[in-house]
Amino acid sequence: MSYDVRALRAREFPWAEAGESVYLDHASTGPIPVRSQNAIASLGARRAEPFRLLPDDFFPVHAKARDACARLIGAKPSTIALMTNTSHGVNLAARSLPYGKGDVILSTHGEFPANVYPWMAAARRRGAEFRLLPLAGDWPDEAALMRAIETDPRVKVVSLSWVSFWSGHRFDIAAIGAACRARGILFFVDAIQGIGPLALDVVAANVDVLACGAQKWLLSPWGTGFSYVREELIAKLEPEEVGWWAQASSGDYAKFLEYDPKWSDDARRFEVITLDFVGFNAMSESIGLLLEVGTAGIESHVRALADRAMAFADDTPGVEFVTPRDPSRRAGILAFRTKDVAATSERLLAAKVAHSVRTGCIRLAPHLYNTADELDAALALL
Repeated sequence: MSYDVRALRAREFPWAEAGESVYLDHASTGPIPVRSQNAIASLGARRAEPFRLLPDDFFPVHAKARDACARLIGAKPSTIALMTNTSHGVNLAARSLPYGKGDVILSTHGEFPANVYPWMAAARRRGAEFRLLPLAGDWPDEAALMRAIETDPRVKVVSLSWVSFWSGHRFDIAAIGAACRARGILFFVDAIQGIGPLALDVVAANVDVLACGAQKWLLSPWGTGFSYVREELIAKLEPEEVGWWAQASSGDYAKFLEYDPKWSDDARRFEVITLDFVGFNAMSESIGLLLEVGTAGIESHVRALADRAMAFADDTPGVEFVTPRDPSRRAGILAFRTKDVAATSERLLAAKVAHSVRTGCIRLAPHLYNTADELDAALALL
């Protein structure tokens, strides 16, 4: 499960090994590893002079990206639709899942707006209710959520972010997914802050639709990401946005003018192309790196860094660790309250420690190549 962090840094993130930055802001934007930079340069150069493009530079790139995403979450490539961002995937769920007048879409306060506004708009159009359950302190009230799932017959969809963007709280999506499946409730997961630092078996977790942008923890270019749609659900959903690659006949240029509207049998029906071949080629390389290192090893490494941060907060007056202490309830995001958050942020910036301030907390987000020494240096500034 372990891997050589120093060798990984030297090979894929040489700027980190050189000490140019202590980069702890993967919950905002992830760096692009060397192998993916090389992929961008190679295909980008051919794109700039398109007479140099090869047949494999087009749709085989998308097929490779779907395969990489599927391997990352334990799914089939046929259940993966490439998306330009998480919001696109949220809209896919909000606008395509079956619910109607009087039904409830259940979520909690503390959600990132990208997983709120599409549901609000879709519920308003259909006469449904989008319900946000109150927080219990800094974290969602999972007991109240489970009670609503188990007792309210109006609940037709549950929509949650696997990991909170600001507190780092992590839902037990396997338990929630099982409760939803037992009652015929559809389960949507925004996984952008979880996939990468955490391993996931999306089928075992009973997720119906999942959305994940790749620009953060998946170390990929902007404008890349994917959605997963449960295999048995694909044929039941009609896309609200329709592209020319969504039909079963797409790809057969000899039949283009027959205009056959029959949907593709797989999740390709939800893609609206043209999608950036250069970007998705790089995304495949970045996900390939995560798979090569091993998701279990990455999860163990990030957990050890989080344990270190928690121990620091316990020993440091005036520093509160906001993220859950239970390792099964956190991922890579570490949130802290300090006596003066603005002053703390200024100290971190002066020391070239990349971080964020979210909802009154200092947010540190270490990843697979960060070292204990780097994290200790950042923690000392809190």
